[in-house]
Amino acid sequence: MFKTKIERRRLSFLACVALAGLIVLAAPPLAFSQSCALCYTQAASAGARMIQALRSGILVLIAPPTLASVAMIFLVRHKDQRTQQGDEAAHDNRDW
Repeated sequence: MFKTKIERRRLSFLACVALAGLIVLAAPPLAFSQSCALCYTQAASAGARMIQALRSGILVLIAPPTLASVAMIFLVRHKDQRTQQGDEAAHDNRDW
């Protein structure tokens, strides 16, 4: 059915991504809106500039770890593919 081990890994990776997407979509929206009471009361009593500052702060705190995680996943997958290609080349050389 599948020609190579790499194709099976790609299919399993896509299945994991699809499952993760379904979990995110199935999670109730209220689970993502939990916040501490102090932050809520401070934001409710603040003006528009403070609310904008809170939004910017949230972005600053979320963006770098997310980008670092994506970069780490990319590097690990790239290194894994290079290692697999090296193993296949070494295996081919042994056949000769």
